[in-house]
Amino acid sequence: MKLSRSKILLVICLSSLWPGFVHSQEGADPKIVQAARKEGEIVWYTTMSSDQSNVFMARFQQKYPFLKPSIIRLGGSALLSRIVTESKAGKNFFDVAHGTGEIVLPLMDMGLLAPYVSPERKMIPDDLKDKKGLWTSVYVNSVVLGFNTNLTKGQPVPRSYNDLLLPRWKGRKISVDDTYATFLQGLISVWGKDKALEYLKKLADQEPVVMRGSTVRVQLAAAGEFPLVIAYANIIQYLAEKGAPMDWVPLEPAVISVNTVMAGAKASHPNAAKLFIDFTLSKEGQEKLWDFQRIPSRSDVEPKPARLFRGYKRYVVHPEETQTLEEAARLYSQILKTR
Repeated sequence: MKLSRSKILLVICLSSLWPGFVHSQEGADPKIVQAARKEGEIVWYTTMSSDQSNVFMARFQQKYPFLKPSIIRLGGSALLSRIVTESKAGKNFFDVAHGTGEIVLPLMDMGLLAPYVSPERKMIPDDLKDKKGLWTSVYVNSVVLGFNTNLTKGQPVPRSYNDLLLPRWKGRKISVDDTYATFLQGLISVWGKDKALEYLKKLADQEPVVMRGSTVRVQLAAAGEFPLVIAYANIIQYLAEKGAPMDWVPLEPAVISVNTVMAGAKASHPNAAKLFIDFTLSKEGQEKLWDFQRIPSRSDVEPKPARLFRGYKRYVVHPEETQTLEEAARLYSQILKTR
């Protein structure tokens, strides 16, 4: 049927007034959309907090309201344990999983992940995805050095890893997390095992404050408990923007950990999974991460501010490297506790 000029103009006007008119399935393969419609459901396992995961899924449902979601939210180790336990019992419930890099390799080794090269992956930098499409980074965590601007006023802030070893920073002046094994793994990959372990020993000799919890440690630094804190950049930045006397600098290369998206190899709703992965990696989905104070992985979605993931040398710890993470965790804990 041939449309008149007036009807074509009407369609264009409606499209501009209602973005969902044309954008709701923009870029999606019609065959995948149709197959997902028949599946009717999606099961998402995630480490994202309940409030954030509900908001994120609600945005996805605006695009695909015919999919009924089930969200299972657990911490990283608990999520991995649940998937492994279900698999051993012959049950495979998850269609898509979001989780830290540490859970990826065990799932790969058990054959529980399906490759899916989303068309949105082309906008994800090469060091934030694997070649087969088994995992793709959704957002990243950058380990940087935070500092209390009041407590460091009038003295040079450390700008390198070696600067942290200067005598002025000895004696409970540096906060270190007792669970940052990925941080050590990154240094091992960059420097080699011997140099990385020797550095950690020297850092431990500085008598740092060793405790668990990125957020609470940054809050304590802001309160003046210690001048320096090794923590995630987005947490420090968030408090600084709220008025806390905090700032941060990257110690190069900054160690980066990834939070990934993966498709289940035995998913009951594989096409719904593809749509959700596409959305997660799309510009719309990545921009939604701004609301959660996350650092998006997509190259055309700038972090807020951009310096959170721009302008410094980085090393991304890939999930495949975590085969030695258990040893790194043991050494990390041992060194920090015995110095």
